[in-house]
Amino acid sequence: MQAEPTAPVEMLPPQARPAPVPETDGLKQKKRPRDRRWIWLLPLALLPLGAVALPQLLTSAPVETAQAQALPVQTVRLTPVDRYETQRTYTGEVVARRSSDLGFEGAGTLTKLLVDDGDSVTAGQPLAHLDTRSLEAQQQQILAQKDQAVAQLRELETGPRKESIAAAQAAVADLEQQVALAQIQRQRRQELYSRGAISLEELDQQSFGTGSLENRLQQAQSQLNELLAGSRREQVDAQTARVRQLDASLQAINVDLSKSVLRAPFSGTVSQRLVDEGTVVSASQTVLKLIEGNMLEGRIGVPTQVADTLSVGSSQTVQVGSISLPATVTALLPELDPTSRTVTVVLAIRAETAVTVGQTARLVITETQASEGFWLPSSALVPGERGLWSVYVAASQPDGDGFEVARRDVELLHTEGDRILNRGMVQPGEEVIAAGANRVVPGQAISITR
Repeated sequence: MQAEPTAPVEMLPPQARPAPVPETDGLKQKKRPRDRRWIWLLPLALLPLGAVALPQLLTSAPVETAQAQALPVQTVRLTPVDRYETQRTYTGEVVARRSSDLGFEGAGTLTKLLVDDGDSVTAGQPLAHLDTRSLEAQQQQILAQKDQAVAQLRELETGPRKESIAAAQAAVADLEQQVALAQIQRQRRQELYSRGAISLEELDQQSFGTGSLENRLQQAQSQLNELLAGSRREQVDAQTARVRQLDASLQAINVDLSKSVLRAPFSGTVSQRLVDEGTVVSASQTVLKLIEGNMLEGRIGVPTQVADTLSVGSSQTVQVGSISLPATVTALLPELDPTSRTVTVVLAIRAETAVTVGQTARLVITETQASEGFWLPSSALVPGERGLWSVYVAASQPDGDGFEVARRDVELLHTEGDRILNRGMVQPGEEVIAAGANRVVPGQAISITR
């Protein structure tokens, strides 16, 4: 039996000392009550021991729990790439391949208008008419002149009639007889004058009469010779030219008549009607506006360096609204747009659905960029220090029994949808935590799932 610790003896005044304990049942009190004031010193004695043991208890329990229950995470394996594709969009406008402001070449009164706004027309279809009564009158006049000229030409080509030749021959014979008689009479007058029977005046009258008959005989003979020879080639040619001139006049009238009918130069849709029947229109005044509806073009400005990568005939994709349409490059205009300083690309759009002229067209061009890196989902990124980004990878634990979380800093190169091309402190083949990166911390034990 251990001895009880002895409390220190205090020196108290006599009046403060305790009274002696009386004896009970004849027994004397052998020992004093125990002094329990030392018990408050026990926590102070145990404090150094707790300070050493408590941290070990706090640290060992979570580690043992984490090692016993590794957090499952989903990872992706890093595969290196050396290039990526980007899509750039350039904006332009849908235009009609052909559009015309239709009007008459000449002035006149509009008598018929056969189409209205929004009507579809085919090439060559009549659209409007002018009053043509004046032109028709001119046409009849020229036709009459042509008939007369043609008749004269036929007469020249056929030559003189036999009756005309016979009449000319008779006239020549008659004049020959008259000349012969006049010559005999002049000779007689000459003899009479030499004998003094007549005066010189009578002799002169006879001489001049004979000369006049001789001249008439020569004229008649020439006319007879002309009839016998037929029409001259020059006369036939001149009359032929006259007929051709009248034909040209008729052709001009016919052209004017045809131009009095406004026809569609190509198949399309009437976008606007500007006048009504009864209007006196001037030359070149716009009556209708026509656009070619089935052949559309996109005119889109692109930078010169992008234009250098395009070639005439190459296939491209054009977005009109929410529709993607196939298109073909038909031209690269040689002059820069003075406002945007871009090259205008002309694309023929093959639209199977309704596309309205004037809609916004977007040219989508795919470009290949050379850059080494790794594709990762955007959910794998976590904010890093100083505005950088990081990812968590599954690194082998020091004992080699499992994996733990390790942090790697990365640089973002390109974003494409929900994936990002990056490079940095990661290596090919490493397993990157693809989702739930906010649930782990570096050094935490994890298990890999795919």
